[in-house]
Amino acid sequence: MATTIRHDRLTLPAAPLGAANPLAPLRPLDETHVVDPATVPGLPPEMARGLTRAPLTSLLPTRVLDGYERRRVPTTLPALVLENSRLRATVLPGLGGRVHSLLHKPTGRELLHRNPVFQPAGFALNGAWYSGGIEWNIGATGHSTLSCAPLHAARVPAPDGGEMLRLWEWERLRDLPFQVDLWLPEDSDFLLVGVRVRNPHLTPAPLHWWSNTAVPEEHRVLTPADTAWHFGYERRLRRVPFPHHEGADRSHPAGSHHPADYFHEPRDPAARPWIAALDRAGHGLAQTSTGELPGRKLFVWGSGPGGRRWQDWLTEPGTGGYAEIQAGLARTQLEHVALPAGSQTAWLEAYGPLHVDPGAAHGPDWNAATTATGAALDRALPGEELAAAREAWDAVADEPPLERLATGSAWGALEVRRAALDLPGTPFDDAPGPEQRPWAALLDTGALPDEAPGPDEDPGPTLVSPAWRDLLETAPPGPLTEYHLGVAQWHASDRAQAVRSWERALSGTGAAGSARWPALRALAVADTEARHPVRAAERYEEALTDALARRGTPAGEDPADEPSPLVAALVREAVSALLAADRPGAARAAYGRLHPATRDRGRFRLLEAHVLLAEGEREAAAAVFTDGFEVADLREGDEVLSETWSRLSDEPLPAAYDFRMRPAANG
Repeated sequence: MATTIRHDRLTLPAAPLGAANPLAPLRPLDETHVVDPATVPGLPPEMARGLTRAPLTSLLPTRVLDGYERRRVPTTLPALVLENSRLRATVLPGLGGRVHSLLHKPTGRELLHRNPVFQPAGFALNGAWYSGGIEWNIGATGHSTLSCAPLHAARVPAPDGGEMLRLWEWERLRDLPFQVDLWLPEDSDFLLVGVRVRNPHLTPAPLHWWSNTAVPEEHRVLTPADTAWHFGYERRLRRVPFPHHEGADRSHPAGSHHPADYFHEPRDPAARPWIAALDRAGHGLAQTSTGELPGRKLFVWGSGPGGRRWQDWLTEPGTGGYAEIQAGLARTQLEHVALPAGSQTAWLEAYGPLHVDPGAAHGPDWNAATTATGAALDRALPGEELAAAREAWDAVADEPPLERLATGSAWGALEVRRAALDLPGTPFDDAPGPEQRPWAALLDTGALPDEAPGPDEDPGPTLVSPAWRDLLETAPPGPLTEYHLGVAQWHASDRAQAVRSWERALSGTGAAGSARWPALRALAVADTEARHPVRAAERYEEALTDALARRGTPAGEDPADEPSPLVAALVREAVSALLAADRPGAARAAYGRLHPATRDRGRFRLLEAHVLLAEGEREAAAAVFTDGFEVADLREGDEVLSETWSRLSDEPLPAAYDFRMRPAANG
């Protein structure tokens, strides 16, 4: 059959994403993929430079996605199916362009770990992420902020004259446009993926890219390397032998006890990079690429209770665990590379079935096993064939779309318009939506509108790049403009100016009739960072009072109304600040202003346990755990559950709350 692309619909039990957090993310979420700075001087110089290149100080201009819960309902998701006579690839354009399934039709084998549910969890840089399939990670160390976001998609001409599926979007943390082109040459067993990232700016940009593939955990993972850089959740990076390390064969993912990354060092850096995952019969998936994507990694959950709990948490219990095989631009996933001004980088990846004699693939001789696997890959997809496909793809990478199949965000269109960019092949020409309209007005008139655009007088996301900051600085002053200017200055590490801008937002012209909570909350964050806990607590109280007054419910949310994401977000931060200022009574009062449905959510049940502890009600706090709750947005590596339990009981941590990802001796 000829290669085709068609629309489809995929129905899964899914937890709704919920509303984005309306509070500007002035601080990054706790990100586990950070090396202990004390260990960096002992690393190779090139690696140390990559580890320290342009680390994130905030998630701006994106917003945090933490409004999801754990109740799943049957949900229909739009899908795009790319198919030839050998493979069927199912792509979810509305969820980061994830390849949800890659089916080998002649054998009926699913080549990926296909998650039977959609369950967001707190693993992305900005919160919501989900497991399974093949994901595209760009931006910074960690899972992309686009993990659960829509991408643009279109049908374009393939290098062989058939059809190709193009995905593209504007990555906002680094302001970089990228594209992912997927095609299946006729009668080919390999899905080919061309990736291009462009830096259209006048200054260099830090670049981070890793393609992550979920595979069944019982498979053996093979790659031509005898050493690896081990990174665990104790945040230490060290070189170890691979696969045999500390008495276990780490090429079998369940052979590890704790979750960990193994970044492989290739035996021959000049050879074609590849990694494969094979079952006991020698069948599985191979991933390879051209040399521009040299990094290879194995991520394992391990056999310990924390890793097993996370596995169940991310999917349906009993559906089988998974590991991840990954490919990236640097030696480790903890580094960034430099993308020069006005330049681009591109490469070609391939994903397809592989069979290796099981005696060779699973034999005790690691060198023989990887040599046999590499030879099988060379027969299935010769290196010269991959190189030729890369050259052929280069010729069509700029081809304009023939038919739009899905729509992403309008942020890229705004950036293209502001800088008059020409990005052939990836048209960013969407009309501004509600979030972009104030910024389009700033471009057109030099001024932001006077009124906040969103519900609860939410000022909306702030654009923070130097060009937008310059426009804000020259715009007529007003509460909304001063608030956004302060956010942009904060992002630029000009914190003193940010505080002055937020103070002007509260006292300048027009401030009397404007919402005060955005600037008050921003100043509370600044106070927290400056270690002024009492003043931070007072400002949080003022912000919450203002937000509720503007809703017409000064005493607290009306149970007859829908719960407010703004009130939930403000109370969550305010209670923590009030407890830090040793004001448990005020923390209790703030907590009591929540909607009853919000108080029933697991995150806020945990918050109540903290309030009870501060009030000296240890038994009541323990009862919260005994009654049971689930913190849906628990962060990867977060130990708040075990830390809180240790304050309540000398008994072992109940299994339901055990998400620990590092050895207890280091915790």
